[in-house]
Amino acid sequence: MESYKKEFIEFMVESDVLKFGEFTLKSGRKSPFFMNAGAYVTGMQLGRLGEYYAKAIYDTYGLDFDVLFGPAYKGIPLAVAATMAINRLYGKDIRYCSNRKEVKDHGDTGILLGSRLKDGDRVVIIEDVTTSGKSIEETFPIIKAQADVEVKGLIVSLNRMEVGKGGEKSALEEIQELYGFAANAIVTMEEVVEHLYNNPYKGKIVIDDTLKAAIDAYYEQYGAK
Repeated sequence: MESYKKEFIEFMVESDVLKFGEFTLKSGRKSPFFMNAGAYVTGMQLGRLGEYYAKAIYDTYGLDFDVLFGPAYKGIPLAVAATMAINRLYGKDIRYCSNRKEVKDHGDTGILLGSRLKDGDRVVIIEDVTTSGKSIEETFPIIKAQADVEVKGLIVSLNRMEVGKGGEKSALEEIQELYGFAANAIVTMEEVVEHLYNNPYKGKIVIDDTLKAAIDAYYEQYGAK
């Protein structure tokens, strides 16, 4: 596993973004882990988060694209942080773009924030996490309505690796099949478990045998095949 992935896993735990215990998800599933990207609240955290995204984007899609699109609302700071990090780390000046929830009819009009989309633009979509694919269902038509663009792929921070709406494949796999573009994550839950299981972090075992058994049981029931 690449060193930046290990660092990112520890960063999620350190930032209280990735938690372990007993959680009831919106879907009603009882999960032994929970991710809340809203816990990234400081400049330092956003700076580091942007760099982890930038490295994953570079590893996955290279720099052969023009626009990083962050769906409203959580995707907006992600797109800004990652475009700045891409420029800082790789010297490529990528444009950022996001949508508004409501169309603005005065001043900076329209449904987009940041750069306008142009015919021929190559776009990567950036999100925090995708459980059901609902946000892409809303975002993809907005992007395609603005210009004749090519969506190269989606990048999220964590692949939960559980079944999506179809009940068999993961949400990322469903997105890839439905829309025809790649869908990837900085890390997967499998990598999280691999790195943290019985591996001391700051003097503490984050995933012990009991928690590992609970995670295994969860994936027995909800894991993507």
